[in-house]
Order: sequence, then structure tokens, then C-alpha cells
Amino acid sequence: MDKKIKVAVIGATGAVGQVFMWMLSDHPWFEVVYATASAARVGLKYASTVHWVMPLEMPANIRDIEVKEFNFAAMKEAGVTIVFSALPAEVAREAEPQLRDNGFHVFSNAAAMRYDKNVPVLVPEANLETLDLIKEQGYPEKGFVVTNANCVTTGLAMGIAPLKKYGIKSITLHSYQSVSGAGYPGLSSFDITDNCIPFIKGEEEKVEKEIKKILDIDPEVYAFTVRVPVLFGHLEAVWLDFEQNVEVEDVIRDWENFKVVCDLPSTPAQPIQYGSDPTFPQPKYAFWGNPQGMVVYAGRLKKKNGKIGFLLLVNNVVKGAAGGSIQNAEAFVTRFNLI
Repeated sequence: MDKKIKVAVIGATGAVGQVFMWMLSDHPWFEVVYATASAARVGLKYASTVHWVMPLEMPANIRDIEVKEFNFAAMKEAGVTIVFSALPAEVAREAEPQLRDNGFHVFSNAAAMRYDKNVPVLVPEANLETLDLIKEQGYPEKGFVVTNANCVTTGLAMGIAPLKKYGIKSITLHSYQSVSGAGYPGLSSFDITDNCIPFIKGEEEKVEKEIKKILDIDPEVYAFTVRVPVLFGHLEAVWLDFEQNVEVEDVIRDWENFKVVCDLPSTPAQPIQYGSDPTFPQPKYAFWGNPQGMVVYAGRLKKKNGKIGFLLLVNNVVKGAAGGSIQNAEAFVTRFNLI
């Protein structure tokens, strides 16, 4: 692009905000010109005030970005059109409609507006057509909000979207979720060290509601979500019951042929990668792939009593959070011919 689209990151110093900043630091279409955080950080250089938790070096070109206040007029003056929101849900519920009402194109990681009828819960590989819901919010005359899914739901949607054609009757999901999913500072080390916590508030309900909205299906969903002492990557054990007969070979073929319908910078050439090694996948592979963290890995595929079972791994802070929102913005820019 001759001229990049100017964007803002709201909540730039949190765990998800850091991923936004990292991924946008050399993005071919987007340029971060505005970053916000808590009031106490305003006026400070990004590198001096953020507690960097990413397992990768902070890019040099974001270190000196000045943290600014959350101010609509200032963002407009800076030329911002797209806003990436890493706000907590309770803050996002108030702030994101205000951003929309002020004409911004908001791509949110928060759950606050996911269940509004005219707000897409977008996973571009699975339901790109739902982007047209932004017209019901008033686009192009007005702003809009697009959300990504819960991190576990994103991985699940990627794994089963290519299999939707067989008629999914039921989904059984057990997730093993990393501590980064709780944000920073997150859980006490006394709670999670050498331990697993078999309850994540609201998580199972999110999976049950969101997978139906994303894929426009209505299966029975049985979910347990467990927090485990791993830094990054959510591992999911999935069993599917279908209306049609499905073989293991069908699933492998459908995963291999699964592609996004348009060329987006943050989309891997092969969004789902299957490995036959019985120890694959593992959370230590969370930042594998190109782009890093955007590939969903699958393994342990088998059929038993007519059901198909497998494990999958999604990077919860990249594909399952900030990277998914960036990919959604890319889909918007492409679908509405803004490049």
C-alpha cells in the first residue's frame, strides 16, 4: 500500500494489547498512531511502562510510542479510522458503543457486544459473509463494532467449520487453557502452580453460544473448561457426532482444503495443520507457524462408535485474540475494497 491505514490500540499494555502492538509493528496495511492505557501511564513511552509478557522481543519501532488518553477528538485528529480494542468486557460495554457512535471502525477482543444481533462474531475462514452485518449498524455512514470469538471458540470453529457440511449433531469439548488467557497479572501463583483449576467463569457458556452463532448451527454442546499451568496455548479435546457418515480420511482432506476466501496478510496459507504423531499438538507449539501464532494445529484424530474425535491447539493470545481481530480488520478492508 502507498499509504497505510492509521489505527489505534485501546488497552495497549495488557497481554492482548501487547500482541496487537507486536503484530501491528510491521503490518503491511496498518500503522499504529495512537495507543491508550490506564490514566497513570499517559505521557509515558510504551517500553518504559509496559510489563512485556510476550515470549518474543519487543519490536524497536513501538518502544517510543507515547501512551495517550482515551479521547475521541484526539484520535480523529491523529487520523485514526480503525480501533483495535483490548479492553476488559466491563469497560468495553461502555466504551465500544461510544467509539462506534463517534464513527470509528472497532475490532474488539472483548465479549461485551458479541451477542448483539447486528454485531458479527467473525472468524474469516468460517463466516466471512457475516461482515455484512456492519451495514445494519449503519456502515458506511456510521461506525461499527466487529468482535472476534472467545479464544477457545475460535479454535473450535476453525476445527469444525470444514466439517459443518456433514451435519453436526453434538459437540463435546474439554479445554486445557493457559494462564495467559486470564490476562495479566491474572491468577495467583499459589492457585495455579502445580495445579489445574476445573472452572473458568463464563467460559463454557461462551463456547456454547458462540459456536452456534459463528457457524449458524444448533448442535448440543457439552463443554468443560480447565485452567492449566501453561503460559500460552489452549489445548482442546473434541468429539463430534454427525448426521452423515464421516471417516478420518474425510476430515484430513477437509482440513487440508480449508482456506480463507480472500488473501489476508495475517492468514496462513494452511490455517489448520494436522500432525499424525501421537504426541501432537502441544502448547509449546503455540507460536509456531507463519504468521506466528495464527495456525491451528490438530492431531490425535480417530473414529469410535460413529463419532470423530481429535485434539487441537490454538494460540489464545494471537489467533484466539489480537491476531484474530487484526485478521478481521483485514477482511473488512478487503471485502469493502478499501485498498
